Amino acid sequence: MIIRKVEPKRYLGLRIAATLIDYGIYFTVIAIYVMMFGAQDGEGVYTINGSPALLIILFWFLYFVVLEAVNQATPGHDILELVVVKTKGDRIGFTDALKRRIVDIIDITFYGIPALICICNTPKFQRIGDLWADTVVVKRSDIVEAEVVF
Repeated sequence: MIIRKVEPKRYLGLRIAATLIDYGIYFTVIAIYVMMFGAQDGEGVYTINGSPALLIILFWFLYFVVLEAVNQATPGHDILELVVVKTKGDRIGFTDALKRRIVDIIDITFYGIPALICICNTPKFQRIGDLWADTVVVKRSDIVEAEVVF
């Protein structure tokens, strides 16, 4: 039996950088999509309406929820060697990833101040989405595995 122990650390700079990378990629892809497939109004602004707009939500879901559930990290987290795990060190599931990401709107509003306040004031350095999903963001090296033989 393998026992995992997680020692969460704050990693504020890495977490902010990972979020900036992820949303930078996301918004770049969305901007390209809107400019390629959107309709231009008289003032030069591109818009997408109707069912093509649903692809923006689908891409968010695939990029953030599915990648995190399958890979334990989004590309931004992966680049910075961060992973998302349950507080006891187990892999997160689809529901955990969805819970974390639904709360992104609250966590990132007001320049991320709600997330920063929460990270700095919780013992396991969790943001609001992490508290709801019972997850932590750690470096891969912070997960210690020990095999117990009976």
